Amino acid sequence: MTPSSVDELFGFAGLLDDDERAIVDTVAAFGAKRLRPHVAGWFEDGTLPVRELALELGGLGLFGMHLQGYGCAGTSATAYGLACMEAEAVDSGLRSFISVQGSLSMFAIHAFGSDEQKDQWLPAMARGEAIGCFGLTEPDFGSNPAGMRTTARRDGDDWILNGAKMWITNGSVADVAVVWAQTNAPDPRGIRGFVVPTDTPGFSANEIKHKMSLRASVTGELVLEDVRLPADAVLPGVEGLRGPLSCLNEARFGIVFGAVGAARDSLETALRYADEREVFDKPLGGFQLTQAKLADMALEVGKAFLLAVHLGRMKDAGTIRPEQISLGKLNNVREAIAIARECRTILGANGITLEYPVIRHANNLESVLTYEGTSEMHQLMIGKALTGFDAFR
Repeated sequence: MTPSSVDELFGFAGLLDDDERAIVDTVAAFGAKRLRPHVAGWFEDGTLPVRELALELGGLGLFGMHLQGYGCAGTSATAYGLACMEAEAVDSGLRSFISVQGSLSMFAIHAFGSDEQKDQWLPAMARGEAIGCFGLTEPDFGSNPAGMRTTARRDGDDWILNGAKMWITNGSVADVAVVWAQTNAPDPRGIRGFVVPTDTPGFSANEIKHKMSLRASVTGELVLEDVRLPADAVLPGVEGLRGPLSCLNEARFGIVFGAVGAARDSLETALRYADEREVFDKPLGGFQLTQAKLADMALEVGKAFLLAVHLGRMKDAGTIRPEQISLGKLNNVREAIAIARECRTILGANGITLEYPVIRHANNLESVLTYEGTSEMHQLMIGKALTGFDAFR
């Protein structure tokens, strides 16, 4: 009997249209040729050739691909999610790069920026010639962004920004930062977004080293010391937490798909290993306990993919709600990390080496589990939708 893939087992062939399958094939082929031969080394060295990859990813149309105009591809949300899935099948750090560029920094400018801000930044960011980052999380404020201490005060027509942002993907290599600050603390309605060129005096960024997760990704701390910006640096289209939270929903949507990629790659690795590895004179895949593990994991990968595509169709129809994105993020990341860990057991001692991607996926998913909203925050969002009670405080 010929072994089946998860796609064949679930009969996914008719679930995607021709354009969506073409995007999957294109990103997967790019990953196989350009990224997979190097990603273990990037992870081990704790580095990523950001500038070089940005131009290549931009050339493929992956940055801001679900946005309209300004050189963006204008694809469906589902197509964007599928691209995220194939990127994270290689490494979560690569999907994070695409996500932060397109779903956070570009989306913020596209959704809330002035025409001048859009014209200045979006075409170059879409091409990968300019790199963006998104400054919301602070050293003391992650899940509660309303408590941020970064401030923006008026000085004549200018704004003066002071504060710090932490765990910022692309932070130390970005050309532009979208920074959120309090204009009349402690009132969260006074939170505004600012487009900050990173060569502005008073702006600095330090790369965060010694990570055990997302090592093939650049993470930084942003420091703003009397950063003077002109009046037109503010994003005019939004005030309060609605701005940053809507951007986070865009990024979370990509994670719903991305986690499926990491889980699927772990499972496919375990399947190949179980077929080739002999134990007690027969393939490891021929043992009941191994097959039980593989069957359970295939079931969860398939369910996660179905959920992701369902949410993608809802997003394309304009009917999706934030708590539904939370459903996808909570389930798919939680299942993905469990699958990566279980696949590691099938690989045995080999599973802890970078010769195989499984331990790298497992380590990366530890970050994905908590960023863009921890599991607990998503449980509370779902709980509020179910009960009507706000239990965040």
